[in-house]
Amino acid sequence: MFTLQQVTYLHPDKDLLFDNIDLSIPTYAKAALIGNNGAGKSTLLKLLAGILTPASGNVHSDSQPYYIPQHFGQYDHLSIAQALHIDAKISALHSILEGDVSAVNMTILDDDWNIEERCATALLHWGLQSFSLSQPMSTLSGGQKTKVFLAGIAIHNPDCILLDEPSNHLDSHGRGLLYNLIEQTTATVIIVSHDRQLLKLPNLIYELSTKGITTYGGNYDFYLAQKQVENNAMAQDLKSREKALRKARETERETMERQAKLDARGKKKQEKSGLPTISMNTFRNNAEKSTARTKGMHEEKVGQLAESLQELRKELPDIDKMKLGFQNTNLHKGKLLVNAQGINFSYNEALLWLQPLSFQVNSGERLAIKGLNGSGKTTLIKIIIGALSPTIGNITSHAGKTVYIDQDYSLINNQLTVYEQAQLFNKSGLQEHEIKIRLTRFLFTMEYWDKPCSTLSGGEKMRLLLCCLTIDAQAPDMIILDEPTNNLDIQNVGILTAAINAYEGTLFVISHDQYFLEEVRAVNTIELK
Repeated sequence: MFTLQQVTYLHPDKDLLFDNIDLSIPTYAKAALIGNNGAGKSTLLKLLAGILTPASGNVHSDSQPYYIPQHFGQYDHLSIAQALHIDAKISALHSILEGDVSAVNMTILDDDWNIEERCATALLHWGLQSFSLSQPMSTLSGGQKTKVFLAGIAIHNPDCILLDEPSNHLDSHGRGLLYNLIEQTTATVIIVSHDRQLLKLPNLIYELSTKGITTYGGNYDFYLAQKQVENNAMAQDLKSREKALRKARETERETMERQAKLDARGKKKQEKSGLPTISMNTFRNNAEKSTARTKGMHEEKVGQLAESLQELRKELPDIDKMKLGFQNTNLHKGKLLVNAQGINFSYNEALLWLQPLSFQVNSGERLAIKGLNGSGKTTLIKIIIGALSPTIGNITSHAGKTVYIDQDYSLINNQLTVYEQAQLFNKSGLQEHEIKIRLTRFLFTMEYWDKPCSTLSGGEKMRLLLCCLTIDAQAPDMIILDEPTNNLDIQNVGILTAAINAYEGTLFVISHDQYFLEEVRAVNTIELK
């Protein structure tokens, strides 16, 4: 069981991340922790893992959790055994088998005589049987590093498992193994992920936001249904408050007009009655004070309503504020765009694919390029856009403008500011204020405009690219996305999905996220083997 009591966390620069967080996660629960970029999900996992210490409050766990981070660069100087913290046991076992039956070695081994067999079985299960435990982590791909740590679950058999974006870099087979693990384990599991297929497996959803943590007793589908109910209620509340604000302003205006008429009538009556000047001044002062009080009361009410309305608007889902209108591509749907006949590519004289590839793509089609890690998906994309030439076979393309959004967001110039990057795509001569309006629609408000692009997260870079595409005078004939949902939070995946669904040109997608492929209607497939 995990318990957080009034936990507050400050960044190293003393900026507050979250304040007075309370959370209790029951034993054997399978829970997902979700929230927008910057909400503090990964930080919260590190607090639960004991890697970080809160500024105040208490974090308690019944047992030492097994933690799999989102990034693995910090382990590159270690071997697989060292990264999994089993190197001391393996060394002690070998020393004992060689005759050094010392108390130190026996204590380190702790009767774990089958440690090597468990390691071999775990690595085999994750397709890592060709690697020895002494293999440097720096030689492994991102997917292989993830699998090493997932294999560690079977080696350590922990009671609590903490997973930070575990499906990143995993191919479809690896994701299937991960899903089975989550379903079958009896351990307490807490997952941070944008993988909506994975998020269907937990039976608890914890949403982390500026308000704190909200609990939803069901999987991600249940959470979405509940959020829709909440958003509908919020939209209705917004309409009611807007109506109340209009009514309050109208009442204020009518009241002040009526008061002005009464004051004018009273003044004329006093002048006719021939009252002394001092009395008339007293009456006038009283009338002015009464008017000021009335005006103050109405202004206060209007101000309170306006403030509450502004706060409510901030809470509305950001995706609903987006304007994602791509201009339609000039190519008519159905026109032959790409024609590949018997193509293959070789690295070091070995052909990449078992069989040459032949396919045709018509304008307006949506295709998913699928295959295991290392099957040559990115290579095929580079052939399609003309960056590489096939070793055998022929390929022709009639696409005019093509946009390739790779995993590193190379279209973003990290030396430019956010505004300068948007200006690069301004082919239609939009005015400065028009570009800034579009940036704001994509959540790049004033404080972002002069920020270097190098400081943006992956999700923010993807959002900026989408904004740039809508600034451009003409939508591209073809958009190619290479693992677009990697490192995006759920909010940004939703924004990407909405943008792509507004696009009418040709789409190629490399993705292991089946849910995303279905959402963007990439139903046709090129399978690489």
